[in-house]
Amino acid sequence: MQRVKISSVDELDGGWLLTVKLTDSEHEVGVSRDYYQQLTDGDEPVESLVERSFRFLLEREPASSIMSRFELSIIQNYFPEYESEISLASD
Repeated sequence: MQRVKISSVDELDGGWLLTVKLTDSEHEVGVSRDYYQQLTDGDEPVESLVERSFRFLLEREPASSIMSRFELSIIQNYFPEYESEISLASD
């Protein structure tokens, strides 16, 4: 099983840039404040959302298939069930 570790979080004007280390790879993930709010209602740290998102991805594809740089919102384009499965926000 892949280890998922958030090694850094940089706060930007419109959100965050996180560095995620898996067992054999490293990834940079951008998260906008709006998308974070949409998925979490602010009820969890951004690190937790990104970690859960990587676990979601790893259940569906090998780590070698995960892009090295991407915006979190792009996951929905590849896996339409992503937002409904990952969201903590109440509609």
